[in-house]
Amino acid sequence: MIGYGERIAVGVSGGKDSLTLLSILKKILKKNNCNDIIAITIDEGIEDYRDESIQIVKNHCKKIDIPFNIFSYKDLFGTSMDEAMVKRPSKKISSCSICGTFRRRALDIAAKFVDADVVATAHNLDDHIQTFMMNLFSGDIDRIGWMYPTPIKYDIGLKKVKPFLEIYENEIVFYAFLSEIEFKSEQCPYMNESIRSDFREFFNELEKVHPGIKYNCYNSVNKISKAIQNSYPESSQDLKRTCIKCGNTSNNEICSVCKTIFLLESK
Repeated sequence: MIGYGERIAVGVSGGKDSLTLLSILKKILKKNNCNDIIAITIDEGIEDYRDESIQIVKNHCKKIDIPFNIFSYKDLFGTSMDEAMVKRPSKKISSCSICGTFRRRALDIAAKFVDADVVATAHNLDDHIQTFMMNLFSGDIDRIGWMYPTPIKYDIGLKKVKPFLEIYENEIVFYAFLSEIEFKSEQCPYMNESIRSDFREFFNELEKVHPGIKYNCYNSVNKISKAIQNSYPESSQDLKRTCIKCGNTSNNEICSVCKTIFLLESK
């Protein structure tokens, strides 16, 4: 997952998952002192929400001696999330859709800026099965095909890994409390626009009655994802395009980031 001497950029939001991942990677890798670790935080531009978590990340990075960098939607894409919510032409375009599209690109840009070989994010088992359900209910089968948990390496040489993918969310919370890691517990003010919260509650209730059912679901998701991947012609799996607007790698003629920016600016 992470090779000797690779430079690692860790996406750190200030929440329990990302701060715990940063702490554990520091603890494991400091023994050999062969990998540089950099924390990168994406500032979405949500008033009265992000400022506190940025300070929490700064404090934690100072405590464990990790370099820290901030990148904002406003600087990278010309709009903050608060502005995007006003600009969007329809509420059918959810906040999570806009934010997720921008965040993925922002992490890529940030990783290249700090000259990282690997981007590590703290997605956990709960996130994985929730995302599967969201893709399933939205009819996005292609995205399910790309959910198989293997490190993704892009043509720009950047590798993306998710070390916490087989760990329950509540286990990470428990570790954070035991390790006295300060984290931001307040949820994003736009989270109720997403169906993710409903799936989180659904799986948590199931887990209470049927312990282990989340992990069973995780294994099933991966089997389905692999089966979908294997159904694609080999030529289509290797096919890479370049966005005609920004020049970044894209599955389509125009990438999702440029499409989103166009929608926001066309109102």
